[in-house]
Amino acid sequence: MTSQKQLVLFIKEAKRRGLSEEWIRRELIDNGWKAQVVESALEFLKKEKKNLYGITIYLQPEVIEKVEKRARKNLMNVREQIEDIVRRSAVNASGKTLKEEKLDDTLVALFSRSRRGRR
Repeated sequence: MTSQKQLVLFIKEAKRRGLSEEWIRRELIDNGWKAQVVESALEFLKKEKKNLYGITIYLQPEVIEKVEKRARKNLMNVREQIEDIVRRSAVNASGKTLKEEKLDDTLVALFSRSRRGRR
């Protein structure tokens, strides 16, 4: 992996953990990264972020427990696990009949195009 990719991954992880962009910039420069390289990586992430959509969902405690358990099993955090579930649900929704569906997760059912169980 190139150092530029490592830098971008580091910045993503730092932002995910709630660190400010200014703090990240200062720490990287103080630890030997060139200011131009850091700025380039930050700009790249800003452009990448413009393509993302944000949603807010509220889940029941028992659903959160299931998602947390599955996330630990898959070596993901909860956000990554929910993104994975939504992505898989959207991809798998096309071309399936009701009998073919195997929804083992309440969260997948929430985002499914199927009307089964909703009133």
